[in-house]
Amino acid sequence: MNSLLSILGQSASGGCGSCGSEGGCCQSSGNAHGHHSHGHHSHSHQGGCCSQSPASARSDETRRGFIERATTLVLGSFTLTLLPMMSGDEKKEESSQAPAAPPENTAAPPDPAAAAKGVLYGFLIDTEKCTGAGKCLTACREENRVPEGYSRTWVERYTHFRDGRVQVDLVPETGFYGSTVPQYDPAEVAKSYFVPKLCNQCVDAPCNQVCPVHASITSPEGVELVDPDRCIGCGYCVQACPYGMRFMNPETNNADKCTWCYHRITKNEQPACVEACPTGARVFGRLDDPESELSKRLASVRTQVLKEHLGTDPKLFYTSLSDEVI
Repeated sequence: MNSLLSILGQSASGGCGSCGSEGGCCQSSGNAHGHHSHGHHSHSHQGGCCSQSPASARSDETRRGFIERATTLVLGSFTLTLLPMMSGDEKKEESSQAPAAPPENTAAPPDPAAAAKGVLYGFLIDTEKCTGAGKCLTACREENRVPEGYSRTWVERYTHFRDGRVQVDLVPETGFYGSTVPQYDPAEVAKSYFVPKLCNQCVDAPCNQVCPVHASITSPEGVELVDPDRCIGCGYCVQACPYGMRFMNPETNNADKCTWCYHRITKNEQPACVEACPTGARVFGRLDDPESELSKRLASVRTQVLKEHLGTDPKLFYTSLSDEVI
């Protein structure tokens, strides 16, 4: 920068364009439209002014262009020198202020104590005990404010006919008995049973893998949740769930699903559906505790999971599940 300033100083000392060692102010030659004379600012020791030739004029223009470019370069260099200094001062000022609070996450907060203890939840459905009462369905809707026409859990009745046919009917919230679900001739039926459906809380959950904004998350206890603040309502997770457990909530415009009543189980309470079941067909508990009722039941009976071939590793287990159940 100093060298550039020195060049500028030397160039500026020549007044309005010097003529070699003779000094003084030059008068340019006339152009096609007549002659233009310049005022004389200084005189050399010879006195008088010299007449500037076309070559000298071009040289003068070249010198002016150089001075303009050099000036721009100097100013640019000066600006680049000041910017880091100003930035450093701003950073110092910012560092002296109190750090901003992190954004609040309104999703159901995972329990850090549970992660430290290695808590892992699981669920068991005893199809031999389910009677299709529908109490669990009403309890779920009321507890989780599920909109009409949508369900976080439902119950299907499977009827196997002697001729090999299998009929699947949806049980209403009012229960199977007294409903409009078809009643078949017992002589034609080989067997029938009820299968409650709810989130499988997969270890390798496909719904989590497709969410573009990471709104589909897994709690430390292995429960799949949806962060309502991050969810953009794209519906990718709804399509990705191979069990059809997710839906788009028309009231929130977010993805919705069964969470095993996460807000209850983290307070050592049972899910609403388990609490409402009149026959004990739904069993919830801790897989990491060998003394829990769930662990003891799983150790004593043969269980199956839905769509095992997909490799999602569900934490929802069934007893006496036929191959026809999907």
